[in-house]
Amino acid sequence: MEDRVIFGGLGGPQGLISASFNQDTTSLSVGTKSGYRLFSVTSVEKMDCIHEGEECPDVYIVERLFSSSLVVVVSLSMPRRMNVYHFKRGTEICNYSYSNNILSVRLNRQRLVVCLEESIYIHNIKDMKLLKTLLNTPHNPSGLCALSVNHGNSYLAYPGSLTIGEIMVYDANNLVRSDNKGTVTMIPAHDSPLAALTFSASGTKLASASERGTVIRVFAIPEGQRLFEFRRGMKRYVSISSLSFSADAQFLCASSNTETVHIFKLEQHKLRDGECLTWGAYVGKMFTAASSYLPSQVSDIMHQDRAFATVRLNVFGLQNVCALATVEKLPRLLVASSDGHLYIYNIDPQDGEECVLVKKHRLFEGDVEPQEKQKEEEHPEDVKPLPPSTNPSYAATVAFPSAPPSSTTLTGYSEDGGAQKGEVIPEHEFAEGPVCLDDENEFPPVSNQSN
Repeated sequence: MEDRVIFGGLGGPQGLISASFNQDTTSLSVGTKSGYRLFSVTSVEKMDCIHEGEECPDVYIVERLFSSSLVVVVSLSMPRRMNVYHFKRGTEICNYSYSNNILSVRLNRQRLVVCLEESIYIHNIKDMKLLKTLLNTPHNPSGLCALSVNHGNSYLAYPGSLTIGEIMVYDANNLVRSDNKGTVTMIPAHDSPLAALTFSASGTKLASASERGTVIRVFAIPEGQRLFEFRRGMKRYVSISSLSFSADAQFLCASSNTETVHIFKLEQHKLRDGECLTWGAYVGKMFTAASSYLPSQVSDIMHQDRAFATVRLNVFGLQNVCALATVEKLPRLLVASSDGHLYIYNIDPQDGEECVLVKKHRLFEGDVEPQEKQKEEEHPEDVKPLPPSTNPSYAATVAFPSAPPSSTTLTGYSEDGGAQKGEVIPEHEFAEGPVCLDDENEFPPVSNQSN
């Protein structure tokens, strides 16, 4: 469910750097030049700023755990260090330093996963102890990974290859297995390298897209069986920035660097013999005889579903992150854009087609003169599209001089999470006394003892 996009550079409104939705899409987190902000997205007309953190500047990763007070922050000034805060108390729970830049962080009620370029670290979120280190993972320069958020499982998905779209699915809960690897399955998802991954809320479905951005596939987890295949477009390759399931896994949205967000419907149609197929496969059934004589690429296209609904943004070339949510009991599409706005669209779950913009929220007040703001709210159709972003890529963003090496970094860690003889242990400075994150009974207390 959870997704995040690095906007790259510090040139956005108020130095906007990144944006992410929490696991149940009730909260939006944004990283900025001055720190980070947490917003509630449970109302259409009003978007409250829950918290504004200024513990560290230039935040490019900020992840909130559901509706709890636990938030994970990583700063461009110290890209190898992860800070975990209890933001309502204003206290730091702990911090960890790693051997290389942190590229992504994923959370659920059992695990906290930190992804580096060639390794992944799995922590127990209850006490923040390191449980497992996956060393020498395939080169992953964007830190692409996904973690399921269901209570009963903690599946971790990450690229299995740098050159083709293989997905490794790892069981982050059952770390001790007979094969001592914990790998559930390997899915040959795409011919080209992966660009996006996301789990459904139940953790039983996994969606993926490749760097080409033309085809999106959905697989059953843990089996790895392909369930659905959707075609985003045929005319051009695009860079897909986010994928997100609806809470009931009936819909899947995909956003990219184009002006269009696609929403796909995951429905099956029964044939007379009782066989369940997608609508695209149903139509493709009529061409079975002909397709057997066609190249495999053409045959595949005949079996691909098209978008059920679309959204056309008023900007082109800007980065964004999308999410499907139920807001005020109705299905909505949320799009957080690097232009400094959150867009809320209505979705027709029956007929689909073009979604309607119902609200546009500014993440930072003061970017526009009051007269301009009033004009924009009264006549949104007169708002001119913004020019394409000239911000550097994420790879360029993290290619800055790293912080001075710490004497307490994660070097030479064994696979079971324990330090090998003669090697240093990670930095972990715990807050004094227990820290309980029971704001809304969202998840078990985090109890960290001083040491």
